[in-house]
Amino acid sequence: MNIEIKKSKNPIKYKYAIDLMEKHQLNLSQNKTTDLIWILEHEEVYTGGKNYKENEILDKSINVVETNRGGKITYHGPGQLICYFVIDLKKRKKDIRKFISLIEKTIIDTIKSYGIETFPDKKNIGIWHQDNLEINKIAAIGVRVSKWIAYHGFSINVDNDLEKYKAIVPCGINDRGITSLKKIKDQNYKKFDDELVKNFILNLKNQVF
Repeated sequence: MNIEIKKSKNPIKYKYAIDLMEKHQLNLSQNKTTDLIWILEHEEVYTGGKNYKENEILDKSINVVETNRGGKITYHGPGQLICYFVIDLKKRKKDIRKFISLIEKTIIDTIKSYGIETFPDKKNIGIWHQDNLEINKIAAIGVRVSKWIAYHGFSINVDNDLEKYKAIVPCGINDRGITSLKKIKDQNYKKFDDELVKNFILNLKNQVF
């Protein structure tokens, strides 16, 4: 199973990333290329998935880019790790829910290797961290599947500006907050992306879904 690993050092414009993914998805559906995992950061942007609502925009001065991924509204910016992928599910099990579970496991296992416990939530997709009675989101997941090829991906807050989330109702959830790895535990996360990719590939190769 061949998987192309792509890492971008400088922040990437959102539209450029989406265009590249959609082109890769088309080529993969025609067996012209291999699966892709792409690690990057975005230039600052607010994006709205297929299910977002206008009342989730609290600051009307911000611009929200509409996108065809699942989910609602979120923020991307420097300090947040983005993992995009284009994965052919026809070569595995055609089970979207189990593929989401694979993503959740990949994120949770990677964060755990840094001494932080997190968990998924069936009602509120994403990865969460609990501190006493406070539950905050640490990672957001938004996936689209076309012709059994899964693409888009997930984001993990490593050391980004959490104040930016005050302009929106993140992922449409107003009774929980947003946090980052650096806020939970101040340590070195420079190799976090390498650990994440290693775990993602391992889970895909083991076909744990």
